[in-house]
Amino acid sequence: MLVNCVAYQDGRKLADIQKHEIKGYLARPGCFVWMAVRDPSESELAELQAEFDLHPLAVEDARHGHQRPKIEEYGDEVFAVLHMIEPAGDELHVGEVAVFVAPNFLLSIRSGAERGFQEVRTRCEREPGLLKHGPGYVLYALMDAVVDRYFPPLDALEVELEQIEERIFSPKASARANIEALYYVKQRLSTLKHAAGPLLDGVGKLYGGRVPQVCAGLGDYFRDVLDHLVRINQAIDSIRDTVTTAIQVNLAMITIGESEVTKRLAAYAALVAVPTMIAGVYGMNFEHMPELHWELGYPFAIWIMVLIDVALFWRFRKAGWL
Repeated sequence: MLVNCVAYQDGRKLADIQKHEIKGYLARPGCFVWMAVRDPSESELAELQAEFDLHPLAVEDARHGHQRPKIEEYGDEVFAVLHMIEPAGDELHVGEVAVFVAPNFLLSIRSGAERGFQEVRTRCEREPGLLKHGPGYVLYALMDAVVDRYFPPLDALEVELEQIEERIFSPKASARANIEALYYVKQRLSTLKHAAGPLLDGVGKLYGGRVPQVCAGLGDYFRDVLDHLVRINQAIDSIRDTVTTAIQVNLAMITIGESEVTKRLAAYAALVAVPTMIAGVYGMNFEHMPELHWELGYPFAIWIMVLIDVALFWRFRKAGWL
């Protein structure tokens, strides 16, 4: 589905154009076409390939989707795949945008994502001095918008992790629920890592070394995107380390809790064992036993049991077992 198609020249918008007008504007010196498409069909992709003379391998990647984020060159054409992260309740929905960039056009194909790039187009049109750089600047603006959208989910995960850490030491919290929540945070961090991590190398090629011609003169801008990616990846790694530590702490708390229960059970077992032993001795009913016919024998045995249990209880309480 066509979202919009606009022709620009010297950093300014010329007109909204139709598909049949694209060839004419592509042939104009200093003019480029910016076209945005959403969830195209097979026939629409074939039509776009013929209209812009797109490389078949790049078109194949855009057709099948589910690609790893990357930036590739095909002659004077740059092909980029970016993952778009969109919060959907407690989940992170992953969409894709495939971007074809050449000296006289930029084509973006959005798949499986709801949020578009109208604010990016508005931003570019407000900056005609930068838009004079052509499609290369539009590529930067798109990448910058996609990467900046990674920050809010990352910040939300960091806040959620802090809340889970507070619950770990709460006596009312469920250890199982804490571990499940921590693994869920780790799963979403992996989603962000798969989106941001692979772009580090690709974006690095757009400002250092042999830069594609379409991106020439925009090194500072792509370096800014790279700085954001470095920050995001460092934050993801840091949070993942914290999640791993939190899981280990939670498991240690479970072990400590089990140890406390074991000590209590052992202490109570000792309190029961002493009276049981004494009662067992007197319950053997031998004819010749000390104090067997003594009138105070029964209360004496009971008091011995009580005194020994009191002494044991005091000793266990002092040791922290009870």
